[in-house]
Amino acid sequence: MTKRFRCICETCGVQFPESEQPPERCAICEDFRQYVGLDGQRWTDLAEMQRTHKNEIAEIAPGVLSIHTQPKFAIGQRALVVKARGINVLWDCVTLIDDATVAAVREFGGISAIAISHPHYYSTMAEWSAAFGGVPVYIHESDRAWVMRPADCVKFWGGETTEIGGGLTLIRCGGHFEGGQVMHSEAGALFAGDIIQVCPDRRWVGFMRSYPNYIPLPESSVRAIVRAVEPFGFDRIYGAWPKHEIMTDAKEAVRRSADRYVRALREVIG
Repeated sequence: MTKRFRCICETCGVQFPESEQPPERCAICEDFRQYVGLDGQRWTDLAEMQRTHKNEIAEIAPGVLSIHTQPKFAIGQRALVVKARGINVLWDCVTLIDDATVAAVREFGGISAIAISHPHYYSTMAEWSAAFGGVPVYIHESDRAWVMRPADCVKFWGGETTEIGGGLTLIRCGGHFEGGQVMHSEAGALFAGDIIQVCPDRRWVGFMRSYPNYIPLPESSVRAIVRAVEPFGFDRIYGAWPKHEIMTDAKEAVRRSADRYVRALREVIG
């Protein structure tokens, strides 16, 4: 019997459909916002990852469970399980899923849905959905072309906002990707991935078209991101990386960070 694989790109962590041979290329990494690794295109699979990696899992705030893979794999982001009214949502995703992770998430209450900020974090989203009974994965329709492993669980939505239950709202901000989205909780938190990137000093946020390739966003895109989140109240932002959180006055941090960014951009242009 011919062995078949669901290959995972080692640089971005995104899983591809089942095939007899690895894909020739990773379209996500060949895009100008990402890159092909210095050693060329390399692939792994979930079984190999389960042998070499593990997830560190911890409740980092009441009702917020962090899942972060060690040693670092691909981009290195974390996933967050967010408790809301009557539901749990997995915000963003990591590639590694194993029995221990599923058990820990079930102990936390399981998940009712998945929402992912942008294509760099799609990872093994279909595997995560299947592990929890085929829950929906919410992605903005503008990023449809970046889904490398199509699956029935993926639910594309359109427009600028959509409510997914429990007082949680997805907001299309654009910027990093056209369909880049953040998730707002009525409890006063914004889950931002790196659509709005929490800076290491945790007083400021950043905005970029490409982080690894140092391509800034234009002023119009930064202002559009601020306008998108302005109608929503929040004092906390959870970013893409461990400990990258702003726990007080987060909305004002977004405003002043946008102003600082635009001033710097105008100075460069001028």
